[in-house]
Amino acid sequence: MRSVQRLPCLSITWSAGLGEFCWWQARHHAERTAAIGRCFVTSPAIERHRGTARGHHPSICGESIAMTTTASSEQVLARAARRAGLDLNNPEVIREGSHVIYRLGDIVARMGKPGSLENAERELRVSKWLNGSGIPTVAAVSELPQPIVVDDRPVTWWHLIPDHRPATPAELGATLRALHSLASPTDFELPSYDPFGDLRERLADAGAADDDDRMWLLTRYYELRQQYDKLPEPLRLSVIHGDAWQGNLVVPPSGIPTVLDLDKVSLGRPEWDLIQLAVDYTDFARVPEADYRSFVNAYGGYDVTTWLAFRLFADIQELRWVGFALGQAEASAAAAEQSKHRIECLRGEVTRPWRWEAL
Repeated sequence: MRSVQRLPCLSITWSAGLGEFCWWQARHHAERTAAIGRCFVTSPAIERHRGTARGHHPSICGESIAMTTTASSEQVLARAARRAGLDLNNPEVIREGSHVIYRLGDIVARMGKPGSLENAERELRVSKWLNGSGIPTVAAVSELPQPIVVDDRPVTWWHLIPDHRPATPAELGATLRALHSLASPTDFELPSYDPFGDLRERLADAGAADDDDRMWLLTRYYELRQQYDKLPEPLRLSVIHGDAWQGNLVVPPSGIPTVLDLDKVSLGRPEWDLIQLAVDYTDFARVPEADYRSFVNAYGGYDVTTWLAFRLFADIQELRWVGFALGQAEASAAAAEQSKHRIECLRGEVTRPWRWEAL
């Protein structure tokens, strides 16, 4: 991980034109180079705080570590487990990404980024609400204190779903139909879905992309952003999962599809929950025709690939997948290679159907 202080980027709008965009690129590059030359050293924890909440979130379960250092995920887990009274007997890393997820016997520990306490608290509320609304969802361990905050990182505890498989397209379609029919919760607010999130920052700071690719990606970002902002307002917003794919709906031996990964549950256009499987079908040929039709039928007959804005949503989704790969590229040779390949695909150097390896 870099220990160099990152200077804030200058903001621009697409209407400023390509000339100003090029000037911003040159200035941004110069600032980053100057920062590296001066070797400003900063704590990664402090760096991650910038632009979000300042200082440590108060919490009755909170535990703070000096801000001059950042605890590793293993240290955070050990401290959180000790406060919860759990035995750390050979914890198993399930996944490292936007969250770090560990298995502790029949309990799963989910660790968020620094400053994400509010998100963790909302995930706990969403789980309880969805289960109470007839949508089977991963359940929090009610007997343990939730969440526990260590070094500004929230840790939540969940029941393990053993021996599960990914949902079929039909199971995913049926679950999304039920989810999208729900009225919004009344005892807490869901955020508005932002399909772009931190994508611009990921692209602008992508060290694995050369200057030409980075400029192309940012130009493409602003093109898609401008098109998206011009879409007419939808008649209504739905409760959406925000990252709906077969791996986030699992089926245990009971046969009951169960929803996972609740951090992006929000209010948004329901098409965002349909786009991932649709793109897998149209652009990657990863979903056979019969499976895709079963998805459409289970959802109620609506085929998002026939929608006028489908291509725009597909292009945004694929650019997000490139941004995800770039975010891992400095620490992973496989992600760096995937980033290069994915950029070549988006730039038209590889014909569809594409083949992108999972990261």
